[in-house]
Amino acid sequence: MLYFRNDYGAGAHPAVLEALCRTNMELTAGYGTDAYCSRAAETIRDLCGLPEAAVHFLMGGTQVNKTAIGAFLRPFEAVVAVAGGHICVHEAGAVEQDGHKVIHLPAPDGKLTPELLRAAAEGPVNEHTVVPRLAYISNTTELGTVYTRQELAALRRCCDELGLYLYCDGARLGSAMDAGGTSFADYGECCDAFTIGGTKNGLLFGEALVIVNPALRPGFRNCMKQQGAMLAKGRLLGVQFEAILKDGLYLELAAHANNQAKRLAEGLRALGIQLLAPAESNQVFPILPDGAVEELGKNVEFEVERKMDAGRTCIRFVTAWHTAPEDVDALLNLLGG
Repeated sequence: MLYFRNDYGAGAHPAVLEALCRTNMELTAGYGTDAYCSRAAETIRDLCGLPEAAVHFLMGGTQVNKTAIGAFLRPFEAVVAVAGGHICVHEAGAVEQDGHKVIHLPAPDGKLTPELLRAAAEGPVNEHTVVPRLAYISNTTELGTVYTRQELAALRRCCDELGLYLYCDGARLGSAMDAGGTSFADYGECCDAFTIGGTKNGLLFGEALVIVNPALRPGFRNCMKQQGAMLAKGRLLGVQFEAILKDGLYLELAAHANNQAKRLAEGLRALGIQLLAPAESNQVFPILPDGAVEELGKNVEFEVERKMDAGRTCIRFVTAWHTAPEDVDALLNLLGG
């Protein structure tokens, strides 16, 4: 079977596994207070140009989103996101479980804009309403589209205007940076907090949360503990991030995933296959006849995105740090056969 279901199906990059094996029997302090986490956090601060930022390592994307948003907001404050955002459609209401309403707005390209933020803030805000307080974006988006540096800066200005925090879910941040020309420093400049995803870019597991805004830092480790997000063997996260950030490996792996997706998208267009959204990063959304989808499923692992009209279905192909070029070629041959 060809595997294009997701970008976290494989274990970990060999450099990460080597680091874990090499340090396996070392005895360190727990809960992320070890030297590996300290060095990885310092590397992240250097990459972002944020010498004072707080850096925390958590296990997974839903966990870090739920923990961060719950810590940043007062009980009556709300999140603004696009309707297709990860916290709206893929996290089983984790944010709302903590009592924070998610105000979701339609966005055909999956991207939050200043205009959408202003629309969310137009209604009356008083003691009888939830108060919009945090703008949530993911980069890349759930449709694989990408925010540029200019778009991030525009969101920052709008959030300042409206009194909102800007939080970026960076589960696929490497892919977004490679595709959109942004850098770690851009997120440090534009966001109050953001994550650097490892699970989908070569780690066994792990997300790094960078808290830029000093007002959001106090007590965060207490919130981690309450949410079950503080790993006793925390050094396992530090070891992995130290390995993946060394010598530009993180961005190298993301670039490989993007390049394979670009080859795939170009091949699909050459076959006359329509795409739901521009293939800007490592997710590609072809629209196929229902029968073709059923037949393809005999040889390829993929996700169904949504049913379309006239007996058609949109599916999702995801390329990863380990996707072989010959697998892309084989997939295109199946579709063209």
